[in-house]
Amino acid sequence: MIGIIGKKLGMTQLFNEQGQQVPCTVVEATPNPVVKVMTKDQAGFASVELGYGAQRTARANKKGERTPKGNRATKAELGHAQKAGLEAAPAVLKSFRLDDAPGKAEVPSYNIGDTISVEIFTPGEKVKVTGTSKGRGFQGVVKRHGFHGGPNTHGNTKHRKPGSIGAGTDPSRVIKGKKMPGQYGNVQHTSLSIRVEKVDAERNLIYLRGSVAGPTNGIVFVRKQG
Repeated sequence: MIGIIGKKLGMTQLFNEQGQQVPCTVVEATPNPVVKVMTKDQAGFASVELGYGAQRTARANKKGERTPKGNRATKAELGHAQKAGLEAAPAVLKSFRLDDAPGKAEVPSYNIGDTISVEIFTPGEKVKVTGTSKGRGFQGVVKRHGFHGGPNTHGNTKHRKPGSIGAGTDPSRVIKGKKMPGQYGNVQHTSLSIRVEKVDAERNLIYLRGSVAGPTNGIVFVRKQG
């Protein structure tokens, strides 16, 4: 399914024709250049690789200081971008399949150098949005899994502790998948059937109904959903 790479700007609200207040997530998606095209004979399925943003190069800044090596594009990335006619290496690369849309026999064709804009979406259609959730570090079971915790009175000392994690004799081990403290957030999450409320082609904005995973200025992938 063809899609686009964008940046989450935040949330706002719109009012539809019935006067209802609709919460929306605003995604800014500047036109994505097609960096690479893969056919079904090459990879087993047709796909296009899109780019978003631009990485820094080794050029000096206004003060005459060169950019640190860790913050600039490699020669391989620059060469990959030059094949597509780009001056700078994209900051984000993402491949989108073209032949997995249900009910569509014709596969759209794209060429290297083409651009994909927000105009591929229309208000009212459903899309799926992938983003990386906010990282919250190491958390306990109350925040991570929503445990109620113990009582706060009558001498209780296990207010936010998980309690027993398994039987002693049988099975004498902790069962896999037991909900325990650990890393919370910073995982990829995909929201399905998100309605496109508005498309602003002049400002390259997409208004999506509801919330999507990720912080402000986080990268999101918006794909068509059959």
